[in-house]
Amino acid sequence: MRGLVFSLFLTCLIAPAVFGQYISIDDNTWQISGDESKIVDHLGRKALALKAGRAILADSDFLTGTIEFDVSFPNQRNFVGVMWRMQDGGNFEDFYMRPHQSGKGDANQYSPVFNGNSGWQLYHGEGYSVPTVYQFDEWMPVKVVVGEKRAEIYLKDMDAPALVTHEFKREAASGMVGFKAGRFATAYFSNIRVTKNANPQLVGKAPAIKPADANTLMAYKVSGYFDEKMLENKTRLTSAEKQLSWYDLACEADGIANLSRLQSHREKNTVFVKINLESAQKQFKELQFGYSDRVKVFVNDRLVYSGNNGYQSRDFRYLGTIGLFDSVHLPLKKGENEILFAVSETFGGWGIISRFADTDGLTIEQAVQELARQTAR
Repeated sequence: MRGLVFSLFLTCLIAPAVFGQYISIDDNTWQISGDESKIVDHLGRKALALKAGRAILADSDFLTGTIEFDVSFPNQRNFVGVMWRMQDGGNFEDFYMRPHQSGKGDANQYSPVFNGNSGWQLYHGEGYSVPTVYQFDEWMPVKVVVGEKRAEIYLKDMDAPALVTHEFKREAASGMVGFKAGRFATAYFSNIRVTKNANPQLVGKAPAIKPADANTLMAYKVSGYFDEKMLENKTRLTSAEKQLSWYDLACEADGIANLSRLQSHREKNTVFVKINLESAQKQFKELQFGYSDRVKVFVNDRLVYSGNNGYQSRDFRYLGTIGLFDSVHLPLKKGENEILFAVSETFGGWGIISRFADTDGLTIEQAVQELARQTAR
């Protein structure tokens, strides 16, 4: 039944957690939601069955340690995984498996979730996913070792991590532990163990993040959100359309600005991302950029570019991952110029990255660049 929420004793599902001493959690309860979420017998065990649902250990208060479980799923499209440091239903660290991508480079995914939006289109490749061949319709062990700043994830082989993540994108804060499965098929969980440990042993070496290229913008002014429809058929902006709240947002080390850090896209899905700069002369300047999912670029209120980089927007296999794949030559006047990206989101990552081919004759707004420098320290 959709929206079903109920509680179940954990005696058969989860062993006591350790944090200096044993903590009895036999009387703690799951918060379970989903279409077909229940306790069943599966492959000889009592198991938690989830479909289009979640099971959250609300009182887990987990920061660092180990989350272990066995999982079983069929060879069908789905998204099956574990969440930790959950502040609420829309803010947590996330690892999930894609059974339909077994053996491929994106067979799984680590991604932070900000304000209800997973950022897999922003965070992809080494340190975020690893090729894995799954076992179907049988129990497969999984272990997640969570340190303060990164995690190691063991799949099938409990002696060596399959995935060593990049540093977490979210600030370290204790929170709930939970499990999830998508709407495409039922996934089963058993032998769940949560062990709290202030200093869990991490054995792998975290991959280095490639630093941003030279001339990459490392901070922006970002507006409050508005409906994408406001800009339909607009080739010129008026001051009324820019009467919004504005926030400072620093980019991550690779130059990507995750716009979901500031707000949810569920109600209104578009924001302006602003660059103010001074040009020494009238000139065209090449700006290379990437975005997710859609963008309109305005220079001094005039539309100069429009594009769609969303999931399957270019062919049925296209993922819509972000990168410096596009460019536009900005028509700059002598003196002050305002560059606005109107960035719209559907799902999978709301972001922007941009860099100038060169900055000769340009002065970028000092306040924003000072924010970038302070964040990098």
